[in-house]
Amino acid sequence: MGLSGEDPVTFAVDQINAKMDDIAAMKRIVLGGLHELPFDPAEDIEFLVTETLPFHSNALSFLVTLADGNSIAETYYSVGGGFVVKEGEVAGGNESVELPFPINTADDLLHWCIKTGLSISEIVHENENAWRKEHSTRDGAKKIWSVMQECIYRGCHTGGILPGGLDVKRRAAELNKKLLGHKTYSGYESWTEAIREGGNSFKYTLDWVSCFALAVNEENASFGRVVTAPTNGAAGVIPAVLQYYITFCDGNSDEKILQFLLTAAEIGSIFKKGATLSAAMGGCQAEIGVSSAMAAAGLTECMGGTQRQVLMASEIAMEHHLGLTCDPIGGLVQVPCIERNTMGAIKAITASQLALQSQPDFAKVSLDAVIKTMWDTAVDMSHKYKETSDGGLAVNVPLSLPEC
Repeated sequence: MGLSGEDPVTFAVDQINAKMDDIAAMKRIVLGGLHELPFDPAEDIEFLVTETLPFHSNALSFLVTLADGNSIAETYYSVGGGFVVKEGEVAGGNESVELPFPINTADDLLHWCIKTGLSISEIVHENENAWRKEHSTRDGAKKIWSVMQECIYRGCHTGGILPGGLDVKRRAAELNKKLLGHKTYSGYESWTEAIREGGNSFKYTLDWVSCFALAVNEENASFGRVVTAPTNGAAGVIPAVLQYYITFCDGNSDEKILQFLLTAAEIGSIFKKGATLSAAMGGCQAEIGVSSAMAAAGLTECMGGTQRQVLMASEIAMEHHLGLTCDPIGGLVQVPCIERNTMGAIKAITASQLALQSQPDFAKVSLDAVIKTMWDTAVDMSHKYKETSDGGLAVNVPLSLPEC
């Protein structure tokens, strides 16, 4: 799809399979949408399953032979969080901007909150205003939630078997139907209202949080459009917790959604600066753990938590994901990855509730301490548990499958 020049933000996801089937059948691809050349995916894509490049395990090399006989070779790395790095290039950020509240650690964030009296989301909003107009930040956040919203709804209404060879059955649509019974609705808004009418018992709410998370990651596993939050493999946690807040906690307002996303994003940024967001570098603690910490922070602020309670919730969520390995069966982000998003979402809500009922001044562990611990754990963790499928469930579940 990328070689064809398709835009992942705008391309209709229901046309992806047809597009790929057409390329495979014709054995030709229109490079960048302009230049047609022979291309047989079965022959021209080779998975080197026994080799790992030193910089990062998620590597893709393009080998091109030109008509004049010259050749080009370039390697790219997917390093987590939607970021791609070209080999040999020094990673650089956007143009230099002087932020009103520079933040690298949780202590930095708390310092500015104490000094100004602003909430975490307000601090983040002021920093974002240094990059762009305020309405652009609001519109961007609204668009992010719109994609998450569409993903949840689509995933809750799409059944079948996930692609890739594991034959994993999609569960969100069946669970959605079971929970709603014979209720009728048309579109996301009336669907949310139908869910709300079912009450808020613990079991009912728990089932829906799991359903929301399953829906997103089943979409991720079947070429659907998701938001890296902070990664695709952990994309279900934040939408599930935010949908929970909107549905069961009366949080359905643009201001509250913006508040949630800004708070969660800042926590993710601090984790990226102090550790990693990539399972290939840190195990699943770096994906599900970080997403859970982000969601816990966003929910806590929206529920009226103080700045210290927000950071405490984030710390609790990560503390209880420390050491979580990444061991996808068959190299696919399906088992155990999809269910792990339900666990991350529930832990985020639990962490938020714990923080809201606690006095952070008496906490023994800080968010910065847990971020450092996560990174130390990542460094010590065997490569077998870092998205290589060489350890854990990936080798203990006897399935005769291709690597991808």
